[in-house]
This record gives sequence, C-alpha cells and structure tokens, in this order.
Amino acid sequence: MLTLAELLDRTMALHKHLCPRQVLGVRMGMLAGEFLGLDLPQENKRVLTLVETDGCFADGVSVATGCTLGHRTLRLIDYGKVAAVFVDTETEQAVRVWPHAESRSRAVEQEADAKSRWHAQLQAYQTLPNEALLCWSPVALTLSLREILSRPGARAACAVCGEEIINEREVLVDERPLCRACAGEAYYTVLEARIAGQG
Repeated sequence: MLTLAELLDRTMALHKHLCPRQVLGVRMGMLAGEFLGLDLPQENKRVLTLVETDGCFADGVSVATGCTLGHRTLRLIDYGKVAAVFVDTETEQAVRVWPHAESRSRAVEQEADAKSRWHAQLQAYQTLPNEALLCWSPVALTLSLREILSRPGARAACAVCGEEIINEREVLVDERPLCRACAGEAYYTVLEARIAGQG
C-alpha cells in the first residue's frame, strides 16, 4: 500500500498542484480500501468506484483506488456532490464516503495560522482523523452490477444511425437495437448532417 504522501504526489502530478478536494478524494479512496479490506490502489479490476462529481476530487479518488475510466472501473453519476461509492465486485460489498459537514470549519480551527481557509483545508485534510473529516455508510446498489460491468465483446449496431454500441448500452425499441441518442436520450442536437470523408 502506498502512503498518503505518495498518493498525493501522484495526484499532484496530474494537476501540477495540490488542492483540498484532491486530498479529500485520496483520503476517501484510502478509507474505502480499509472498509472493504482491500489493498488499494488496485492492480486488477476488483473495485468499481462511482464518483458523484467530476474534477480534481475524482482524480484523487482514481489515484488512491487505481480505478480509471479506461479500465471501466470508474464511473460518474453526476449528483454534483463530493462523494463516492466504492464496490467490491466480487462480494458486492459497497461503501459510500463523503466529507463531514464540519470538515471545513474543523480544518480552519486546526490550522488557525494558515494564510487562508483554502490553505487550512489543504493542510488539515491531510492530518484530521477519518472520523473528523469523513462520513461513511455501507450501501447496496440499486443499479445492477452486472449491467454496469457488462461483458467483453458485447456489440450492437444502432438500427437508425448505424453506429456501433458497446457494453450492452443499446435500447430495444420495437425489438430493434437503438443507441440512446436515436432512442430520444441525446445530450446533443445535430446541426448539420456531415460525415467525415463525404462531401
């Protein structure tokens, strides 16, 4: 297992600086490893992490757990919260971790001589005990773990646009596989139908 200082060095390398939310992410990932009884950061794909916001916090979580988008072990469920659920995919044991409501005020109290609240948080988040900094609770996923993980090689072609859909993310409409965009769940609007390579 890596030390807090080693993990903070890794997350700092991603951002060229260190901020309080990165520290929170690292501390949350370390606590999850303790709760799940697993050595993190992982070198396999046993832990799945669902972060509830993006940004530097998520990078701290990723560094501490070894969970990444590329390995399909890190997912964003965008609630706009600095919180995450960590799941042992073998046992399905899961824990949700978030900052204590008083973590900021406790940081300022502990680091009263810091030059700003930000600097107080940066320092105190590294040393406050877990009980003073974080809250955690065992949870059960309401999403199917099998559906989140899918299976290797699962592919379908959208019956409307023809684009490939992987990881069983197609939607069946009238027994035809559609991508979510063609099924009416698009997060974009096509302004001009132009396909690369065509005039």
